[in-house]
Amino acid sequence: MGVLFEPTNNDNNPRLLEDFIEKAGGCAVIDGGFATQLELHGASIKDPLWSALCLINNPHLISKVHLEYLEAGADIIVTSSYQATLPGFISRGLSLEQAEKLLEKSVKLATDARDVFWESVNKIDDHTYNRALVAASIGSYGAYLADGSEYSGNYGENVDMNKLKDFHRRRLQVLVAAGPDLLAFETIPNKLETQAIVELLEEENVQIPSWICYSSVDGVNAPSGESFADCLEVINTSRRIAAVGINCAPPQFVHSLVQKFKGLTEKVIVVYPNSGEIWDGIAKKWMPSKCFNDDKFKVLATRWRDSGAKLIGGCCRTTPSTVRGLSKVLKKTSLATN
Repeated sequence: MGVLFEPTNNDNNPRLLEDFIEKAGGCAVIDGGFATQLELHGASIKDPLWSALCLINNPHLISKVHLEYLEAGADIIVTSSYQATLPGFISRGLSLEQAEKLLEKSVKLATDARDVFWESVNKIDDHTYNRALVAASIGSYGAYLADGSEYSGNYGENVDMNKLKDFHRRRLQVLVAAGPDLLAFETIPNKLETQAIVELLEEENVQIPSWICYSSVDGVNAPSGESFADCLEVINTSRRIAAVGINCAPPQFVHSLVQKFKGLTEKVIVVYPNSGEIWDGIAKKWMPSKCFNDDKFKVLATRWRDSGAKLIGGCCRTTPSTVRGLSKVLKKTSLATN
């Protein structure tokens, strides 16, 4: 049988993530691009709600994508709530209660897919899967604005700490109550939002381990231009943040950033870059760029692991094929050493 790991998200286990990584062989695999797969299956997500639109129109496709990534070998699947916000849903005419139910649904779709998949594979002798963890995605304030500011950190003079905490608070409460194993704060662009998240997790006494991931447009600093040293200084004060890293940045930036982060923190390092294409947040389209195919992605991923990353996956424009390749190369080496 595969490694059986039963998450205990209600037990205030500060080592849940570290224990899971150890049982996964020293490096756990995160899933890949979500919107990419939804569009492949016919979903129309050209909308400010982006993939969260499927929580309203096509929840069965969300379940399908989760299952595809689980079958590909993902140890952690991320919910479809990145762009799911209460003000975003309310602006579409939904009530607050309906909006909260959709946030809850994002977690339930993922946990149900995980449980169904695990029940099926656990009947198979000598399978190589781990019982996956579910990470509830919490996109940055810039992701809600849908104006590309998650890649600049430029929120304007009217956005302060209190506004950011007020924006995140109720969504955080609803998602935590829905019962995920982890919280994934994604594409955080600046120190201000980092501080808001750290303070909010403390104020709400959140027991579920969290990770915070940044993007980077230059491979050196946070999107705001602030140094990662300044941002991670804030994270290092929090016992509620278990991991920190990079998502939705070009793969060629990742190796040096993993090395940088290793020198700045003792937190688990998590990376899930995009395919190498560039998203134009204003024009709402992918710009031509040199892409990294699955074979090259696999080669780079082993370098990231060897440099210290312990959670590795893909973001925009990566697919179950990418994750299948990651699972093979990362787990093969890790498990062989156990």
